[in-house]
Amino acid sequence: MSSGRAPESTISIDHCTSPPASPHDTGLTGESVHICVRQRKASDIMTIRNTFLDHGQRYRPRMACLKKAEKVLLEMQDPKTGVKSQPQRLVITTIPHAITGEDIIAWLAERFQIDTQEARNFGSMLVALGYIYPLQDHKRLVIKPDASLYRFQTPYFWPTQQWPVEDTDYAIYLAKRNIRKKGILELHEQEQYNRLHKWMNHKWDFIVMQAKEQYRAAKERKKPDRVVFDCQERAYWVVHRPPPGTVSAMDYGLDRRIDPNADEAKTPDFYERVMIFTQQSIMRPRVKSSVSIGALVKYSATYNSHDPFLFKCLPSNPWLTDDVTYWTLNMPNVEIPTRMRVERWTFSFGELLSDPRGRDDFRLFLKKEFSGENLAFWESCEDLKWGAAATMREKAEQIYKTFLARGAPRWINIDGKTMEITVNSLKHPHRYVLDAAQTHIYMLMKKDSYGRYLKSPVFKDTSKKSVCPEEHKFTDAQLEQNAKNRRPSLSPIILRQQEQEQRAKMAASAPVDITQVMSKLSKQGKNVPPHPPPANK
Repeated sequence: MSSGRAPESTISIDHCTSPPASPHDTGLTGESVHICVRQRKASDIMTIRNTFLDHGQRYRPRMACLKKAEKVLLEMQDPKTGVKSQPQRLVITTIPHAITGEDIIAWLAERFQIDTQEARNFGSMLVALGYIYPLQDHKRLVIKPDASLYRFQTPYFWPTQQWPVEDTDYAIYLAKRNIRKKGILELHEQEQYNRLHKWMNHKWDFIVMQAKEQYRAAKERKKPDRVVFDCQERAYWVVHRPPPGTVSAMDYGLDRRIDPNADEAKTPDFYERVMIFTQQSIMRPRVKSSVSIGALVKYSATYNSHDPFLFKCLPSNPWLTDDVTYWTLNMPNVEIPTRMRVERWTFSFGELLSDPRGRDDFRLFLKKEFSGENLAFWESCEDLKWGAAATMREKAEQIYKTFLARGAPRWINIDGKTMEITVNSLKHPHRYVLDAAQTHIYMLMKKDSYGRYLKSPVFKDTSKKSVCPEEHKFTDAQLEQNAKNRRPSLSPIILRQQEQEQRAKMAASAPVDITQVMSKLSKQGKNVPPHPPPANK
């Protein structure tokens, strides 16, 4: 719902050459710059436009999400069943077609039959995507459940229009704001202004000329239209050039130069792959639909209460409240796990091994049963499978000497056929050389040790000590304070270092095998070269 605007005289610069290889290659040398002065509507604010297609978000799967959001937005703008809009007074200016935050939340909650909190999150997503913009608090793109004023963004600025968000357009916008504010900009805007001025110094005269022309045309409009248009433009750039520390909803990653959804050329190779796929599909074993549906229903019933989309996260959902208590309680090697986490260990043996805390508990049980070498072998095979390629051969040899060789310090019990396959495969080691032995030990632990573990005092004691956190209920003021205290997560490098330190501590606390240490020392002694005899004087 955009208000009418008077036409303005603008200057447009159309680049008619191929895109520059780098920001420093945008000079006028070898670049045909066409300057044309023409009359057009003020809604066409993208006055300096690159003629090249945007190869980024056009091929993104998110475009389907944006289309759905636009359908919701069109329903919200329906004169009969949509959100009621009316002229609202903003300071001394009357803004047409304004809506309040509480009306938006109430409409979404009634339309989709959801609670107020979820409707508020949905509304904030529409604001973050640039479909609704605030008229008062421009820095925070969220829906406030009060009488704060909002307006629907004109379709010209919708993300599906696929305008390439160029620095030239942003420079014009900042130059225009610099003229209007007489040099007083926000800190991040001032930094961007100085950077763009330095980078685009060769065409800054055109940018300033364009900004002055738009500023002159804006002064000729009526005051309400001028305020609305200024809020529209500012909201667009807050979405596409967010301030530091703000998560951008339009971050699409690297651009793509090809369309992954385009039809593939029908070559002989294409038909050959279709035939191979069809043959494999025919040979694949089938089950009755009733059996597969029954298995799906059973799986859904088992994991129903553990689905964060269907049930609440306790104590609170960190993505909604910015409270990291949930992540703290569910750290990989936390001392006391939550009750929901311990309950997942009973679902399957795979769930137990996939949880580092559950694996530690299972390791303690196996140690008491004098069969800890089974889990140690399985973990060593996983390390070989997913570890670095440079140490692959060395790790395979070490695993063989520790678990499979005759007289190995932690010998495992596998059948002769599996042992023969494994030994023959070790002549040419690779990542999956121990898969046969690993599968044998996995099934052995699953059928024998896992059932006894669930009935053991170790599991019962862990289940008894597990915690069930109470739900955290935050007020609006507390949620805003949590958002201000938001900090980025740890770097994967730091997390990897912490994991290595944890492994080193576990290795240091593990019992030492004196026989293995003495054998290593004897090998080192044999490899030391003898001292040369002293020279005769």
